[in-house]
Amino acid sequence: MPSPPPNSPQPTPQQVAMMQQQLAVEAERQGMTVEQFKNKQRAQLEAEAKKEGISLEQYLAKIKAKAVEDYRKRLEMQQQQAAQQASGQPQVQGGQGQQVPITPGAPDPKALALAKWLRGQDLKTRTCILNGQRKDMFRVKRALRAIDSEAYTKACTKNPLLPPLTPQLPKTEIFKLLPLSLLALRVSKSDPHAGHGHAPPAKPQKRIKGLWTVKIEQQQDISDDLHYVWLYEGPQWRMKLYAVGALILIMAIVMFPLWPVTLRIGVWYLSMGFLGLIGLFFAMAIFRLILFCVTLFTAPPGLWLYPNLFEDVGFFDSFRPLWGWQEEKKKKKKGKKNGDEKLGAAMEASGGKAIEATSTATENTTTNGTGGDVSRRHAHAAPRVEEVEDE
Repeated sequence: MPSPPPNSPQPTPQQVAMMQQQLAVEAERQGMTVEQFKNKQRAQLEAEAKKEGISLEQYLAKIKAKAVEDYRKRLEMQQQQAAQQASGQPQVQGGQGQQVPITPGAPDPKALALAKWLRGQDLKTRTCILNGQRKDMFRVKRALRAIDSEAYTKACTKNPLLPPLTPQLPKTEIFKLLPLSLLALRVSKSDPHAGHGHAPPAKPQKRIKGLWTVKIEQQQDISDDLHYVWLYEGPQWRMKLYAVGALILIMAIVMFPLWPVTLRIGVWYLSMGFLGLIGLFFAMAIFRLILFCVTLFTAPPGLWLYPNLFEDVGFFDSFRPLWGWQEEKKKKKKGKKNGDEKLGAAMEASGGKAIEATSTATENTTTNGTGGDVSRRHAHAAPRVEEVEDE
């Protein structure tokens, strides 16, 4: 049997006793003694060594070297994880539950193809604030649902860089390409003033509804309800095109004196035309104000030319209708007050009738003793709303 790797902690007597107990339990489960079980394991090792064409000692040495290499890699992984935790760099959960550190570098072409395809899907992203910048945030379940769709299968046939969805490569493993290439990272909601150590402001800043301030989590787990933020902005050709166009426009304006005479004359006519339109708009605004002031006294409540000119409507709707009367905003309130006054007058009138009915009922009770209780109930009954409205 292979011995433990060098420079590894030696097993304690309790661990040795536990291993012997496990060996006895395994031998008993197979219906053998401990010696028979050891002989069976030795025979299996000899058969495997014979398959590879080497002796048993060489095969045992190979197993020992492999164990040493595995132990060294595991130790380096633990040290790297400790360093990552100390530096605060994010880690993603590996296939066997181990945390794989995310190291900056060139993104994987497969991850780039996946990010480009997912950016074109409807993930119902929402805007968030990450390190003072606006980013797009999405839920993991929507990305997994997109990867598991028929559209992704068709896209894989067209783009060979997209990793196909197979039983050996499930959708969660495909999604891990994004955080491993720093194209999307898991975030959580945070307080923008946390850790600053200062008193809360006297006038707190107005928070925009639905706009989260987020922070990157160290453990990049994958679950349906978790949120990830896009660090991949997509192809930047449009922004580069805008920048080139703005640079050309600035250079053209600066070099205006070098333009041909015909172009300069054309620009002068265009500028005069724009100035004329602006002046016509101001003249129309002043004229409609004067017209309203005149009609306010001659034909109240006043007439507006283009009543929707300064309203929050479209360009063409600003000039429709051609004219309109000033709307009285307090008309409804006055109507409500008049209705209340009428209702109060009706209540007073009905109250007077109720008093008269009370006096009549009292006289009836003195003359007629049998129907006294019924007359008393009718006498003290308050007038109903229907009766008031009828009156």
